[in-house]
Amino acid sequence: MRRILVLLSPVLFMNLQSLVAAFPDAAELEQMAARFAPTPLTVDVSHLNDGDRKALAKLVEAGRVIDDIFLQQFWSGDEKLYHQLQQDSSASGKARLRLFQIYKGPWSDLDEHRAFLPGVPDRKPLGANFYPEGMTREEFEHWVSGLPEKQAALAKSFFTVVRRDDKGELEIVPYYRVYRDDLTRAANALRQAAALTTNASLKHFLETRATAFLNDDYYESDLAWMDLDAPIDPTIGPYETYNDELFGYKASFEAYICLKDEVETAKLQGLSKHLQEVENNLPIDPAYRNAKLGATTPIRVVNEVLSAGDGNHGVQSAAYNLPNDERVIQQKGSKKVMLKNVQHAKFDTVLVPISRIVLPENTRPNLSFDWFFTHILAHELSHGIGPHEINVNGSKTSVRLQLKDLYSTIEEAKADVTGLFMVQYFFDNNILPGGQTNEKKLYDTFLASSFRTLRFGITEAHGRGMALQFNYFADHGAFVARPDGTFEVNYSKMKQAVRDLTHELLTLEARGDYAGAQKLLAELGVMRPQLARALDKLKDIPVDIQPIFVTADELTPSGR
Repeated sequence: MRRILVLLSPVLFMNLQSLVAAFPDAAELEQMAARFAPTPLTVDVSHLNDGDRKALAKLVEAGRVIDDIFLQQFWSGDEKLYHQLQQDSSASGKARLRLFQIYKGPWSDLDEHRAFLPGVPDRKPLGANFYPEGMTREEFEHWVSGLPEKQAALAKSFFTVVRRDDKGELEIVPYYRVYRDDLTRAANALRQAAALTTNASLKHFLETRATAFLNDDYYESDLAWMDLDAPIDPTIGPYETYNDELFGYKASFEAYICLKDEVETAKLQGLSKHLQEVENNLPIDPAYRNAKLGATTPIRVVNEVLSAGDGNHGVQSAAYNLPNDERVIQQKGSKKVMLKNVQHAKFDTVLVPISRIVLPENTRPNLSFDWFFTHILAHELSHGIGPHEINVNGSKTSVRLQLKDLYSTIEEAKADVTGLFMVQYFFDNNILPGGQTNEKKLYDTFLASSFRTLRFGITEAHGRGMALQFNYFADHGAFVARPDGTFEVNYSKMKQAVRDLTHELLTLEARGDYAGAQKLLAELGVMRPQLARALDKLKDIPVDIQPIFVTADELTPSGR
């Protein structure tokens, strides 16, 4: 997903010894920021009627409020630090501010979450600002074990924080109370947008989401979001749990304000009709398969006008699969949203240059945006299949709760490799045009793209999940290192390796096997020396894009 967030080789991108001896100066900060290529995002809004265009401007306003909420969630000192940085007009101050705006905090995701500013914790607190700083896993679990069942569920809820009361005891506080002022601002902007649009489904979603902001009951608005069919396609609310590295329980606020691409959406929608087929053929014990998936699995191809909060935090999401509420997934499935203009920017700015270094010359022509795009779609579709609600020792639970802090990494790896399995199934069953040519394009593009993801670092879920996959494929002879430092796919071994890893990850999830996930990640979710040396050759290529929201700024010229 945001998607999806570094045990990165010290030789990558900059000499990290400088971070030990002293904090980076202005030149070093600029070098760190250069890993994100400033990329203007413009979206054609000329087809919108007057009401929708005004509604879009209000949604941009609401999205910018989400940035303010996310700062509060990420670290207790984030807001104060941000205001201080805005007052510093020195060269170092401006460089620090730019990097802070990229990461939404004073820690570099690409450098082991190390601080690039003085006066802050050396690394991001594992619990972000969802729990009291200094609280341990053991303290939380002991406290929860003594709570009544409903209170224990609230303590683990997506939409509560844990604080200390006047006596130093842990207590539960709902989001709608913690962020009341900002959520009220955002809710008002949503209601104003709802009053402006003539689209009934958009109006209903915005009204119900505004209500949810003020009571933390997101169920009705999640259902409304699943039914949304409008030229404006907003996603706004608390969703992903990547920043809660203690347990993976707490959801961060994010926003994606987008316009729907009707033509591309129509092309892809048909693939979701085959998900039950894929589910029925997953390489796991049939007892672990879902006899009946959610009622619908809509796909939307959109172009991003604005992302905010956790949606614009470090590495940019190329697509996402939401909501995360298992009740909604069982009733309606989950929606896959493809950010096409973001994906194109990543492909052109990052993946094409990477392929010239990591792929042998004879396979570079196989690099394909179409199969890059299709695998990302399959990745998002794969979040909706396989185990979700499971039984462990006779008790009903979920994969997320059982795998805790390891869930995001295992789930991202599962979605990647199951996505490859899915596309291969589509090839083999003539659902997509296959043949050796397209299979080679898929796997060579995936190999090149694996280096793109590995550069996010292995303290980030997507990066560590990719390290797991890359090392597995290398160990099984599917990825082969050549003497010249490039890598190639052994096509004769790739299909079976994909099938076997899909089996292993899905079985871990179906059993809720935390110990097994720990063991697998300890063995494979690491940066091996050969891989680190290969990544070092990519140091002059941007890691990702830094979006410049041209259309959003034009819609709201007064800014914040």
